[in-house]
Amino acid sequence: MNIDSKGYMDYVAKVARRLADNRDYVTELDSVTGDGDHWVNMDLGFRKLLEQRPALEALPLGELFKKIGMLVMSTVGGSSGVLYGSAYIKASQAIGQRESLDVPLLADVLGAMLDAIMARGSAKPGYKTMIDPLHQGTEAMKAALAAGKGDRAALDALRAGSIAGMEATRAMEAVKGRANYRPDKGVGHLDPGAVTMSYQLDTLADCFSA
Repeated sequence: MNIDSKGYMDYVAKVARRLADNRDYVTELDSVTGDGDHWVNMDLGFRKLLEQRPALEALPLGELFKKIGMLVMSTVGGSSGVLYGSAYIKASQAIGQRESLDVPLLADVLGAMLDAIMARGSAKPGYKTMIDPLHQGTEAMKAALAAGKGDRAALDALRAGSIAGMEATRAMEAVKGRANYRPDKGVGHLDPGAVTMSYQLDTLADCFSA
């Protein structure tokens, strides 16, 4: 179970399609608790990456992640661009000179992304953000690997954890973002950033399992 630069760009294309299929749903979620532009920003970033797909998939994996981070940071508006950009640049350091991602390295990469997002956003699990599915999925994946359960079980744990982390945001009070200014703090509504993060992690698990 390995993914090289070309395989990672195949994953990017699959996420772009999933975002396109869920445009109305994500926009509706964000219209309730945010600015209503989360889907637009995410779609813009993934389309920008696909526009440069031939050049990107020719890069070594670490350089690919660094370039993705720079492109996202310069293209995507709002907090998403800065947070995702920082995450990819930090992840490129975790990859180093490795030519492909295996499942243990993926766990390290996701951990690096999580650390970068928490540091840059001054946020942590429980704040009702994209961090919640990323944290829960990554921790579940690392626990499965530490228990010697194997790659497929670790990917299943990533998927299940990310979905659980996303679903948990429904009951949370927002600490960051526009939902924090609502009288109800967004309680009763899923966080749109958590939803799109869960899409990415679920799709990533699928790509490794294929």
